[in-house]
Amino acid sequence: MPEIECLVDAGNALGEGPIWNPREQSIYWADSKGKPRIQRLDPKTGSVDEWEMPDLLGSFVFREQGGIVAGLKSGFHFVDPESGAVDLITDPEPGLADNRLNDGKCDRMGRYWCGSLDDSGGKGGSLYRLDPDLTCHKMDTGITVSNGIAWSPDNKTMYYSDSRSRVCYNYDFDIATGAISNKRVFTSTADIPGSIDGATIDADGYYWCAHIHDWQIAKYDPAGTIVDTIRLPVRYPTMCTFGGKDLDILYVTSATIFVQDDEKDAQPQAGGLFAIHGTGAKGIAEPFFAG
Repeated sequence: MPEIECLVDAGNALGEGPIWNPREQSIYWADSKGKPRIQRLDPKTGSVDEWEMPDLLGSFVFREQGGIVAGLKSGFHFVDPESGAVDLITDPEPGLADNRLNDGKCDRMGRYWCGSLDDSGGKGGSLYRLDPDLTCHKMDTGITVSNGIAWSPDNKTMYYSDSRSRVCYNYDFDIATGAISNKRVFTSTADIPGSIDGATIDADGYYWCAHIHDWQIAKYDPAGTIVDTIRLPVRYPTMCTFGGKDLDILYVTSATIFVQDDEKDAQPQAGGLFAIHGTGAKGIAEPFFAG
């Protein structure tokens, strides 16, 4: 049976975006709300560093030449952890006060894909692709809450969840050009308590995701069928990613922002960063942004 460990009892309002840095052998993650910040745990020492952000933080990726690229409410930014500088690249949604950038990660050509969400509850969100030359392209629209971005090991399929609509989609993906096509339903969570939040893919092509509102990580096969679940000590897991030296540890973030007063006693570690050992799966290293 997998072993679940709370690594950092962080109490994050909205823990999100865990990502393993293989160069540092450290796990990074975000607190998107509350006190928006990037956090880093050194698993060897247990030390935690953090960098406050000037705005709501959706996701971030590492940059090939050093530093970080982050999706904030105010747009895409370069972040320099050494100096603390946060510099705007572009704002893809100027004037959309109810929108903010949310889930995102790089494809294996180093393009940063990041979707927005519509806090008004409507379908005003979109999916963007930030290329290494810093041009930004709108790739899809009509989204409520962008989540669950991942790519199959053969780079032919892209996954993308619209959490509030409770549907996860597939696209055909062209790794050479970054084009997506043939959007279709991968799976729906309309008949279960949870919805698909952040996600990752393992080396065998299984899609692992956080079932927010439902205490669990779910493992889907490429046909969209749940083949395994892991129950967590928190009801609101938000995202998972593989890391560790052998990419065989599943790191999971979680939130306190959704926890009701009558739920607090049942999940005292809500908002924490967790590690799941012994899943039997190995991940694929997340690419760095090439720009």
